[in-house]
Amino acid sequence: FFFGGIFMAIRMIVTDLDGTLLNSRFRIPAENKAALQAAAAKGVFVTLATGRMYSSARPYALELGIDAPIITYNGAVVKSVQGEVLFSSYLAADTVAAVLRYCFARQWYVQLYSGGELYYAVSTAPARAYEKAAGVKGTAVGEAGLLARTQEVPKLLVVVKDPSETDAAVETLSQAFTGQITAMKSNPTYIEVIHHGVSKGAALLALAAQRGIRSEEIMALGDSNNDLSMLRAAGLGVAMGNAMADVKAAADVVTADCEAGGLAAAVRQYVL
Repeated sequence: FFFGGIFMAIRMIVTDLDGTLLNSRFRIPAENKAALQAAAAKGVFVTLATGRMYSSARPYALELGIDAPIITYNGAVVKSVQGEVLFSSYLAADTVAAVLRYCFARQWYVQLYSGGELYYAVSTAPARAYEKAAGVKGTAVGEAGLLARTQEVPKLLVVVKDPSETDAAVETLSQAFTGQITAMKSNPTYIEVIHHGVSKGAALLALAAQRGIRSEEIMALGDSNNDLSMLRAAGLGVAMGNAMADVKAAADVVTADCEAGGLAAAVRQYVL
């Protein structure tokens, strides 16, 4: 593709999972798999960047056959397919406790990740929906159990009941914990809470630098607010046709939606 009037070859592709690489059934469409494998065969570095936990993301990397570090928890933990931790940035334990209490007081559903495991207070509809989508099983530990697990937490996930409440909840969380957390919307009712300064974009730039890849040689694909940092960091930011409006506005190009093989179309056009 052309960057500043100069033709630039893509040397790295980083893709979000839900709503981007995956369809609504949480499967990798055959055309997406074929396109990424063809890119990898050309020597392009292909990796995943997701808000999901590592155990939920790794099976997709294995299905694609890529042996690359996986960016998980929105950039808070980067691990190899073999399980080696290459980078981690956890929320401060006192911040985790404070955010938990903030959510309890507002009766917001909140779940916590620690030690590669998923925990929530009570198994409710949001918990079951998340488990089904992510292909993982969580543990109900009560509010006290969550407060007892504040060490090495890469992410909290808050789920609001009504999509119309999400943006306001992101704003109130951000204001209440300024400088301690980054809060962002990842789907109409999900709010991702990570350590301040952590992002998919920062993680992908760190991985690229290790391989001598410049930002303008990266193509990033995503659909949600938690993808904004990597779309802006990459030389070519690609928003899915099903992306949120502000994600489309921030992207360099917009491809077809995740049900129509939008990722494959972008890879074929700009890489293959």
